[in-house]
Amino acid sequence: MAGSGAASDDVAALRELERVPLALPAGLTVDWLGVSGYRLTYDGVALFVDPYVSRIPLRDVLLRRVALPDPALVERYAGAGEGAAAGGSVAGVLVGHTHFDHAVDAPAIARRFGCRAYGSASLGTLMRLHGLGELAVEVEPYRRYELGPFVVSFTPSRHSKLLFGRKVPMAGELTCEQLDGLRMGAYRCGQVWGIRIEVADVSFYHQGSANLIDEALRPERVDVFLAGVAGRSVTPRYWERVLGKLDPRVVVPTHYDDFFKPLGAELGFTARVRLGEVPDEIAAVSRDAAVAALPRTDRVPAPAPARPRPPG
Repeated sequence: MAGSGAASDDVAALRELERVPLALPAGLTVDWLGVSGYRLTYDGVALFVDPYVSRIPLRDVLLRRVALPDPALVERYAGAGEGAAAGGSVAGVLVGHTHFDHAVDAPAIARRFGCRAYGSASLGTLMRLHGLGELAVEVEPYRRYELGPFVVSFTPSRHSKLLFGRKVPMAGELTCEQLDGLRMGAYRCGQVWGIRIEVADVSFYHQGSANLIDEALRPERVDVFLAGVAGRSVTPRYWERVLGKLDPRVVVPTHYDDFFKPLGAELGFTARVRLGEVPDEIAAVSRDAAVAALPRTDRVPAPAPARPRPPG
């Protein structure tokens, strides 16, 4: 029953955190797609970060089936957004690392909207497997990329050592040579990036995994920290180290939902994520940062889909 009690605590914490406003400027919306996936929309233009809506079932993983995008789910959950009603477009897809729960859907979204995908060399390999090598951009550290109204940059980072605090799961580069070999384990981590996004005088920092390279993360304040919380317990002094550099106005926990459960089902939680403890953990090292949560996209009515945008 301990697991049931922890889940109840997480549900109660999530409901409370969802009441905390992000206080974004008019015209800027942030949709949580589940796991570490987000869609930011401003002035009719959307930007995706780590989108993962296909949700490969655990049964398929155990049976070693290929892990590929589900076009119907991509269309349903990623093919719509606030920019759509205004005839908007998609400026790009950003990928922090290439584990399956961050990268499976990046090629499908790039194909769907005719936009580029930005990330590591491993992401480039994945895009080429899908016949989309021309849409892949291997990013340079700290370079500023102007994507419509968004300015983004990539900070070298690390993945948390989830395997007993000693090893990164599925470490190394994605080297698969054919689509039918893309099982879950083929989605190697690749280079890890923290992603800074600036739009409408608001700055975001997306950290898909709860770890960092201290000397690489520059001390630049952000408004909203999209903070991966799974694995934080195996990263020493995680909040102290990362909040000391970012000094965010608001921390938005992410990567706490069970990514084997499909969107549309009741939200489940990653084992031992302890979402309810996050506000106290943050308050212990930062008196100024608020903690807020976003409702997942399957709990938010979706408008009509956006039209494709030619790459450029």
